[in-house]
Amino acid sequence: MKKQVDILGVPVDMVSRSEAIEEIKKLIETPGLSSVFTPNPEMIMLAQEDEEFLSILKNADLVLPDGIGLLIASKIKGLGLTERVTGIDTMNSLLEYCGRESKTIYLLGGKPGVPDLACKNIENRFTGIKIGGFHDGYFTKDEESGIVNEINSINPDILFVCLGAPKQEKWISQYKHLLKCNLAMGVGGSVDIYAGTAKRAPKIFQKLGMEWFYRLAKEPWRYKRMMSLPRFILKILK
Repeated sequence: MKKQVDILGVPVDMVSRSEAIEEIKKLIETPGLSSVFTPNPEMIMLAQEDEEFLSILKNADLVLPDGIGLLIASKIKGLGLTERVTGIDTMNSLLEYCGRESKTIYLLGGKPGVPDLACKNIENRFTGIKIGGFHDGYFTKDEESGIVNEINSINPDILFVCLGAPKQEKWISQYKHLLKCNLAMGVGGSVDIYAGTAKRAPKIFQKLGMEWFYRLAKEPWRYKRMMSLPRFILKILK
């Protein structure tokens, strides 16, 4: 039985980075499509007002603690989370694994031109990986069945969905019963990192769990979204 903690109604798995990768490897070898999500405080706050999103997180196969706010909440409540397991770091480890094992990936999301650039960079960086296909995130409802059919024709080991929360989680949930792949993971803006159109915070900010502050300093117009962190902590304290 896996260990989970409840953070405002969202069950979060108590795993380290290395344990998360081992769990995901098992899911990849398990028949059927498994889903992995990486909620941060903003996503958990969204789930408080969106019952569909909350239900999707509750029914995921693996929920990783992405965000320093979850560790702060855990410390306040004595829940036992000890390590951030971010989406981008998990994706990076999975790409390394896919390179070693010649696994196939499909990348969905990002602005036009971004996912194909990301795939080229991934292919150059992770020797042995198989790029099954990609599609940008600017598609209409009528185009979705065609995207699903394309993914199914490739049958990738991992589908990385980069549509932002909660859209990516809802998309995976909506098509979970139709998709022919082993694992689907919501990874937000990671496609921009691999394309080189966005940069991660410097290592020191990552280590301190202050990536949110770096993003805010670089993009001050994001302050409304960043307010979810203090609201989240206040709700935990209440």
